[in-house]
Amino acid sequence: MTSGEPLDILVVGGGITGAGIVLDSVTRGLTTGIVEMQDWAGGTSSWSSKLVHGGVRYLYNLDFKLVAEGLRERGLLLTKTAPHLVKAQPFLWPLKQPVIERAYSALGIGLYDAMAVVGHRGMAVPIQKHYSRAGVQELFPDVRADKLVGGIRFYDARVDDARLVMTLVRTAASFGAHAAARTQVVDYINEGGRVVGADVIDLETGARHTIRAKRVINATGVWTEDTEALGGNEGGLQVLASKGAHVVIPKERISGDVGLFLRTEKSVLFIIPWQRYWIIGTTDTPWDEERLHPVATRADVDYILDHANDVLSSNLTFDDVIGVYAGLRPLVQPGTKDGGAASTKVSRDHTVVESTPGLTVISGGKLTSYRLMAEHAVDHALGETQAKRKPSVTPDTPLIGAPRLEAITRQAPQIAARYGWDKARMEHLLSRYGSDLNTLLELVDADPELGKPLESAPAYLRAEVVMAVRYEGALHLEDILMRRIRLFFEQRDRGVSALEEMAQIVAPLLEWDEQTVRREVSAYAEMSAAEEAALGTMTDAEAEAARLAVADLVPLAELEG
Repeated sequence: MTSGEPLDILVVGGGITGAGIVLDSVTRGLTTGIVEMQDWAGGTSSWSSKLVHGGVRYLYNLDFKLVAEGLRERGLLLTKTAPHLVKAQPFLWPLKQPVIERAYSALGIGLYDAMAVVGHRGMAVPIQKHYSRAGVQELFPDVRADKLVGGIRFYDARVDDARLVMTLVRTAASFGAHAAARTQVVDYINEGGRVVGADVIDLETGARHTIRAKRVINATGVWTEDTEALGGNEGGLQVLASKGAHVVIPKERISGDVGLFLRTEKSVLFIIPWQRYWIIGTTDTPWDEERLHPVATRADVDYILDHANDVLSSNLTFDDVIGVYAGLRPLVQPGTKDGGAASTKVSRDHTVVESTPGLTVISGGKLTSYRLMAEHAVDHALGETQAKRKPSVTPDTPLIGAPRLEAITRQAPQIAARYGWDKARMEHLLSRYGSDLNTLLELVDADPELGKPLESAPAYLRAEVVMAVRYEGALHLEDILMRRIRLFFEQRDRGVSALEEMAQIVAPLLEWDEQTVRREVSAYAEMSAAEEAALGTMTDAEAEAARLAVADLVPLAELEG
């Protein structure tokens, strides 16, 4: 990205929005690059509720446009662009009143279903189904009978958020996009009042580079105000950070076949089933601490468990929790920032502006609508005339792993028999790699040892560690454990017990010497201990102090001013 002609578009920020933008741009035939100061999805996009949804709760606010957009994008992901990563998920809407609540809830969810069918031009998921109290308890035995009179089943979808981001970047790179993680923008190049590129630092080597571009798109989420201010720009968007915390519970601890959608006094609570565990969240509270490492507190966990136990007979306790994570949502504030706005009152919709000539800034929105947000950002950067000349093609661009998915899914029994894998293993692999499973199989064929499970994390194969490094851009053990093989929240010890085995697989791939191996292992173990310490506190300030007591393995560059 440092030689030859300037890029048509440089994208700053490698979360879900930036990843969507780089794919949208490069598939329009534009020379495109993307830089991210952490790992791909290293910020907000690793720590969401992992849902792809239209936002049924937004119907309460009569925000029909936002819901319709989300449902249309959900349909695309489920059926065309990422059906291996995005899976339909049934949810139960509990009813507490027999007639009035059932009537208006049925009307609302019916509208939700109708908007989904119209937006997708067909059914991507089944429509609502009504249940009596007995029917609900058959569907979800752990729901307390005294807390409902019945329920309505409706569908949304779930996704591994970090994996979606990484796959978007890989897909963009397959079309020729340049991509560099652990690369921090430290200044924008301003010539004649126009942004024409950026100065960046390769945080792995310390080398400084200049990337020239005809247009720059800033997609840095909760860091928007900092990054758009580089080069002296004082205009643009004002963004509020809202913390969302989640807990992870063993699958056997809750008896149920669907997810639960619950309204609380502050937000909503999702109880979401995954293959081996449940994810429960989220909170929605203003975050005023450092933005790099948001952490959950014991108070966050207690809040989530209390609300879950209000409707579950499982009687979940802190000892049941195997994982906890927290992330920050970027919420665009209308008008002047007052510092006192409640995060739940700020719109989830996205905003695109040109804060300086040559610099487009986008923030807000939600994971589900990333593709539409990307289209809007590139359209805005290009201007109306060029956008019409080179329109977005991402609605018809499947991500890596999506083409020929049905064929390899039908071959799953033969693949399982050949390698000695059971049905659960095949479900796991297909939901992560889709048709790109063939790449993993080639690794196993070349080295059968890679077809064996990790000793301390048997749900994953040794080959998946190799995939993370060789094909998925992981540079450090923390990249693998937090965003590729997500033991950080899937195991009680955050994957520390798997560190040595993973390090021995990774070392030859990244040419690590023994000193580097020890540094990588120690850094992750120390970070894990700091997260545990933070979880023992009750306030955000205390939790952040505990987390920041440990230095980052790859620290960010300090910016002037």
